[in-house]
Amino acid sequence: MSIVKSVLLTGVGGQGILLASNIVARAALLAGNDVKTNEVHGMAQRGGSVVAEIRFGEKVHNPLLSPLGAVVLASLEQMEALRYAHFLTPNGVAVVSKLRLIPTTVSSGLGGYPDDIEDRLQKTFKNLKYIDAATTAESLGNPKVNNLVVVGALSTALDFPESLWEKAIAECVKPKFVDINVKAFTMGRGLVA
Repeated sequence: MSIVKSVLLTGVGGQGILLASNIVARAALLAGNDVKTNEVHGMAQRGGSVVAEIRFGEKVHNPLLSPLGAVVLASLEQMEALRYAHFLTPNGVAVVSKLRLIPTTVSSGLGGYPDDIEDRLQKTFKNLKYIDAATTAESLGNPKVNNLVVVGALSTALDFPESLWEKAIAECVKPKFVDINVKAFTMGRGLVA
């Protein structure tokens, strides 16, 4: 039986989760794996939760991830990491952006955002890579590449060569945006090196 690895990406609508998942899936495919993906958009256009699952290995029969099934959980927003923590294996890597996006339920007074989010993340994830992806993206002059900073950080937990990741980026983004996305990816790798 072949080993199938799973990666879970999460964030909120508009953060580029789907592009990030396409790049991870493409890298896995370029590495010679069978790849299956599954995305849940939810209320993506309204800032709601977005989840993407990437499963890869010699032969993948099911695109759906089970609890405790992901070797990597990468989140572009802190609270979303906690929402999906039950999918990460006990020894898995959690890459979490320090970004805090207030959901509509909180801004409308129907809920609260925890003040102790960092403590909760530290207690929840044994192997936490807590990164400032938003500031890193802004330093490149484009906050939209926040997702590639996170992909760069999560790439260190997978055994694909950096050149393969760069090829995946080039195949998934428009040519005029390849350079900045590769820079964001490389800076993300550097945040957890």
